[in-house]
Amino acid sequence: MTRLQADFVLLFAAALWGTAFYFQKEAMAHIGPWTFIAARAGLAAVALAPLAILEHRRAVPTTDKPGMQRIAILGGLVFLLAAYLQQAGLVTASVTNTGFLTSLYVVFTPLVAWFWLRIAPPRIVWPAIALSFAGTWLLGGGSLGGLAHGDLLVAASALFWATHCVVTGRASQHQRPLTFTAIQFGVVTAFAVVAAFATEQPTVEGLKAAAVPILFVGLVSTAVTFTLFAIAVRHTTPPEAAVILSAESLFAAAAGAIMLGERLSAVSWLGAGLMIAAVLLVQIGPRFNRTALRAGASD
Repeated sequence: MTRLQADFVLLFAAALWGTAFYFQKEAMAHIGPWTFIAARAGLAAVALAPLAILEHRRAVPTTDKPGMQRIAILGGLVFLLAAYLQQAGLVTASVTNTGFLTSLYVVFTPLVAWFWLRIAPPRIVWPAIALSFAGTWLLGGGSLGGLAHGDLLVAASALFWATHCVVTGRASQHQRPLTFTAIQFGVVTAFAVVAAFATEQPTVEGLKAAAVPILFVGLVSTAVTFTLFAIAVRHTTPPEAAVILSAESLFAAAAGAIMLGERLSAVSWLGAGLMIAAVLLVQIGPRFNRTALRAGASD
């Protein structure tokens, strides 16, 4: 795969992830958040299980380190919380706002790594955080009171998505991504099923009505897209991947506008722009700094 082809694959992945927010919201008209999460994760787990088994059989013994199962279970629990907050938020939050607010996980990830792993964040993170909060304020029309309750839940989910990124990074040392992901979704399914029957009333009719969103998010947005991402990201540079994947929120805005008629005010678009700038600053800023330092040293 060439670098240009990889970039187009990543753009396609960003489009699928952004569009998934529309299907997630549509599902809320028929089933509850826990029911949707259980169906989505269960479908993804079933789809990934054969690949995980194949990966296990081909794995080098040294990559099958103890502790991978524990990390996968932890990843599943964190994913469960993040997914619930996001899905519950989508009941009242717009698809457009959900896309932009979820992207804040990129800004939060260095902070989670700092508190948990004692990895000091690059200094560029602090202005990025300021930009992200300013963007969130403007997204609400210049007032946090302009944000719906669902918007706040989605913003909170970004913190757990950031934690999930850190957990996934810890799991990468085991070199068993498919096994990790399959176990993780198995854990999510088990807990979500219990929560669904305890707090909601899942029905066959509701699941049938939400079949298209479940299939899209469970198979296309989860199993297929994560596989495309894993393949393409090896053939391009991290800065390019960061820029391309940041388009996910723009695709979410496009899906909301085309399919639901959602519109942002000029002030809200300014806020969205600041949030995208914060994401790009965290992803690309440190690399530009290292390049500048190397150039200065060579002089």
